[in-house]
Amino acid sequence: MGQEKRRRELLETIRASRKPLSGALLAGKCEVSRQVIVQDIAALREEGYGIISTNRGYLLQVQRVFQVCHSDQQIEDELKLIVDLGGIVVDVFVRHEVYGRIWAELNVNSPRRAETFCREIREGKSSPLKNITSGVHFHTVSAASEETLDQIRQALAERGYLMEE
Repeated sequence: MGQEKRRRELLETIRASRKPLSGALLAGKCEVSRQVIVQDIAALREEGYGIISTNRGYLLQVQRVFQVCHSDQQIEDELKLIVDLGGIVVDVFVRHEVYGRIWAELNVNSPRRAETFCREIREGKSSPLKNITSGVHFHTVSAASEETLDQIRQALAERGYLMEE
């Protein structure tokens, strides 16, 4: 099997799995060494696929954009809600009427990171990007499955943060 075909097969195998797949299992399936699998995974990541390595194997992260609105005091609750359910808050962006899309990377992946981010906002290092659009903003959220993203969506809606587009 050629390199490109093997990489496409790896991607589809990981995408179809609901659980992490070990490098050894993938190597056996493709009849190559684990080192070749590691190289293939690195190449797929460079192509933009959100494949993550866990202690149990490889998973494909999925992403969804949520439009939300809340107060400054609710930022920490929103971020912790997402990470507690297994999500990673990749970024925040707003759609400004004059400037267009204004974006910032966040990568909030733990309650501790959410606390640090909110402490820096409270200490005045900067103000939340959402404030230039009356609280309305967007988060790209990454997770291991669509089911996790569905749970995050439901929880955001229950708290009143989610805005329907």
